[in-house]
Amino acid sequence: MTLGMPIYLDYHATTPADPRVVDAMLPYFKEKFGNAASRHHRFGWTAEAAVEKGRKQIAALVGAHADEIVFTSGATESINLAIKGVAEAYRSRGDHIITVATEHKAVLDTCAKLERHGFNVTYLSVDRSGRLSLDELLSTLSPSTILVSVMAANNEIGTIAPLEEIGKLCRSRGILFHTDAAQAAGKVPVNMESMEIDLLSITAHKMYGPKGVGALVVKKRNPATLLVPQIDGGGHERGLRSGTLNVPGIVGFGVAADLCAKEMADESERLASLRDRLVKGIMSQLDDVSQNGNTGNRLPNNANMTIAGVKADRLIMDMKDIAISTGSACSSASPEPSHVLKAIGLRREDVLSSLRFGLGRFTTSAEIDVAIQKVVETVRLARTETYQPAHA
Repeated sequence: MTLGMPIYLDYHATTPADPRVVDAMLPYFKEKFGNAASRHHRFGWTAEAAVEKGRKQIAALVGAHADEIVFTSGATESINLAIKGVAEAYRSRGDHIITVATEHKAVLDTCAKLERHGFNVTYLSVDRSGRLSLDELLSTLSPSTILVSVMAANNEIGTIAPLEEIGKLCRSRGILFHTDAAQAAGKVPVNMESMEIDLLSITAHKMYGPKGVGALVVKKRNPATLLVPQIDGGGHERGLRSGTLNVPGIVGFGVAADLCAKEMADESERLASLRDRLVKGIMSQLDDVSQNGNTGNRLPNNANMTIAGVKADRLIMDMKDIAISTGSACSSASPEPSHVLKAIGLRREDVLSSLRFGLGRFTTSAEIDVAIQKVVETVRLARTETYQPAHA
């Protein structure tokens, strides 16, 4: 069997569009090119119908209602709309927001900006596996708390948050709960109703859909969640996000969500098996390799490993045929080590020796075997004569 090169193991950064998604999108670039806001002719009606179908498909994936879907350009915009929109809408009630030190920069940078505007933000710590303490969360809640934002699954170490417990805790105190589900949706079950989530941010390109389209799911019932729009002009999306809708992107997003809903269970099992094969293959052949994140309750497609004695950046450069990363693609331009790995207690030298592997729908067992071989060979070459194994 001849493998294509390079081998892509960076599915947390982005995913290739599924061919079935692309096929569904194509007509909406040409013959079905209408604007979904054009209500006076067939071209607009066709586009509007396609958008509404996509809305239903996405809502079904996350246990929401179609009229709770607000389309955006991606998860980063959705997160900004959720956190800033709530902060402005509920400021008369309080100015306290709670999040976690290991959140995506879209959350952390948004919260930092709100701090500069007078809001009080608490950043919860996590344990070595990347899990927050529910007791610490409970002790941090106050009468001025208006929002808790916790990501569903970490984009670097794959640790899954106890969303249901957090949701119940927030709901019992009348505090809004937002989750960044960009990495989790389509890979593990996420349900807004059973998990009592008020706001949920997702994006198509993490689930084999197109780039440039995402959604914020906003609970409308018992009671409705209030938001102050962050983009004005035209009143699209119930006035919460103005701008001409990306019809082809929404069509693709809907199909991608539908495919994930149908295939998630089997795909998760397959990916977990491949992930375990990768980890075992590397750790059985190399000394001083450790896993980062929760070894049990994590994304099925995620592996994050510290390989002592070598710099991760060098390994990545030396393995040009294997596409992997050191952490979040959105922070790759930053010279600073991963804030996630530092937050779970890794020493700086261990942070700089850590690699993230993201498996996906098109990953094969043959590719995993090649990746194992490449990593092992490259690490052995990179470890210098002066390197002393920890057990020596």
